[in-house]
Amino acid sequence: MARINENFNKLPGSYLFSEIAKRVSAYRAENPDRDIISLGIGDVTQPLVPAVVKAMHDAVDEMSAKETFKGYGPDHGYDFLVNAIVDNEFAARGIDISADEVFVSDGAKSDCANIGDIFSTDNVVAVCDPVYPVYVDTNAMAGRAGEFGADGRWSKLVYMPCTAENGFTPAIPEKTPDMIYLCYPNNPTGAAATKEQLKVWVDYANKNGSVILYDSAYEAFISDPELPHSIFEIEGAEECAIEFRSFSKTAGFTGTRCAYTVVPKELKREGVSLNKLWGRRQSTKFNGTPYIVQRGAAAIFTEQGKRETRSVIDYYMNNAKVIREGLSNAGFTVYGGMNAPYIWAKTPDGLSSWDFFDKLLKEAGVVTTPGAGFGPSGEGYIRLTAFGSAEATGQAVERIVSLF
Repeated sequence: MARINENFNKLPGSYLFSEIAKRVSAYRAENPDRDIISLGIGDVTQPLVPAVVKAMHDAVDEMSAKETFKGYGPDHGYDFLVNAIVDNEFAARGIDISADEVFVSDGAKSDCANIGDIFSTDNVVAVCDPVYPVYVDTNAMAGRAGEFGADGRWSKLVYMPCTAENGFTPAIPEKTPDMIYLCYPNNPTGAAATKEQLKVWVDYANKNGSVILYDSAYEAFISDPELPHSIFEIEGAEECAIEFRSFSKTAGFTGTRCAYTVVPKELKREGVSLNKLWGRRQSTKFNGTPYIVQRGAAAIFTEQGKRETRSVIDYYMNNAKVIREGLSNAGFTVYGGMNAPYIWAKTPDGLSSWDFFDKLLKEAGVVTTPGAGFGPSGEGYIRLTAFGSAEATGQAVERIVSLF
């Protein structure tokens, strides 16, 4: 008889956003005429910009002709996209990243999950708390998390609380982890990290042989010129860090799917190149991002593409300002929304995260994300996203404020 991976049975309930979708669907079924506005799941609402659309149309035309048709693409991604990434995202910031250190994929979520394939299941994993659930759930699936306790924590994970008291910045843990997940700008709290703060982690990882798994999916939303956009702006990071980047939020690719991961060749553990391991994993388990999609992604780096995507980012960040200022003026305690598209708001009157979620859904017709779904330290908060339309965002804020 075939045996299952018993670690899946240890997972509590369903994936956070699946649970939200179930609750919203049930409420819609009971209230079919109710207008519901979603500020919950971080999905974009603005369409692909013209430069991207044209590039993809042109690529479709290429696929229709024998002379320009493309089949399987290069394992790492096409040179036209990889070189554009290297030149615009790294060389332009004085970061020395080579083309063979960039791996194009179908999403940062996928890569953050799949990166565990190249690490031993015996590794000790550290996560911020609250945290993007994918980091935790995928390590639980692999067997690194141990058992799920009544306190909402996994027995083998090292939790690094990120609270208002410490400025949502994790402290070095007492137990030394082998794999350290960091996300900046942060999802869900909206916090950003300085170079000085990241330097502490880089030095720590290099001293202890740890590897930092750095999710910078929201770096394009940084407005403070002093804040780093990449961990590779920090000296020594090329020897201890892997970075995940995405076009999902920065260019509206949530439904189109394109991202990339940077694994420096200097990064080695036990004498083995992690760059080679990741390349081997990808070439075996992944057939690459479609040519048409990669052409669209490359258009983001043209002058027209840069202007158009910057306009969309500004649009979303204006939404963030509307949410942040609207709730703050109404007496809510809010964080984030300055260098990230997420607003982290404290629930009023001692309500739990899920109770406040239900209250906003049923009384205001507004969907948010309960902070408890991101980990124990998220209890007492909700996350709101800036990815809705400007009109819907304004209406949602008015509805929430009207309840208090």
